[in-house]
Amino acid sequence: MSDPLQQAIDGVIERRYSCRAYLPDEVPRATIEAILKVAARAPSGTNTQPWKVRVLTGERKTRLSAKIVAAFDDPEEAATHAECYPYYPSQWVSPYIDRRRKVGFDLYKLLGIQKGDAGRMHRQHARNFEFFGAPVGLVFTIDKLMEQGSWLDYGMFLQNVMLAARARGLDTCPQAAFVQFHRILREELAIPEAETVVCAMALGHADPDAPENALRTERAPLDEWVRFED
Repeated sequence: MSDPLQQAIDGVIERRYSCRAYLPDEVPRATIEAILKVAARAPSGTNTQPWKVRVLTGERKTRLSAKIVAAFDDPEEAATHAECYPYYPSQWVSPYIDRRRKVGFDLYKLLGIQKGDAGRMHRQHARNFEFFGAPVGLVFTIDKLMEQGSWLDYGMFLQNVMLAARARGLDTCPQAAFVQFHRILREELAIPEAETVVCAMALGHADPDAPENALRTERAPLDEWVRFED
């Protein structure tokens, strides 16, 4: 017989997905604070707790999104913005490129975006910078002096944020796309030069009628990536 706690934890993990369309319903500040407070129980080397978070709602979020979308829509302007760190590999190989392509194809199929429709692809990508319509946008930063170990710790914190949100009936989407426009984030949110933008995240109530929210990405079977050394 399964343990109720194990079932509850496994269920929250399995129900987490990258939500790409949200209802406008507000998320109470107390709920956001509770999510971040429990997420901060993530482990970190010698308890350094390297995470820093800026919570965006209302006009502040709308203004930031408008500025980034305007830059993204202008090819000359967009070309002046580069990632503050390399999130993806400079050279793609299998199986990673295959998984990347599949999630893109599956998303576009749900949205009815045909191959080669650059205009609609561009618009869908721009939705990232609008936090996919979520009422809450989170921006995560880390002090530049922190090393690779602290970035690993940060990943556990981010996962905690997403799971704590899911446990409260909310959905999220972690977004590395914002890293390209870190200069705008820095200007709008007064992020000091001593901090690096890690990523952003949409937070809110999923729109159940949005076709893109039917996307559930697959996971490779254990025998592809696990070795038991007996």
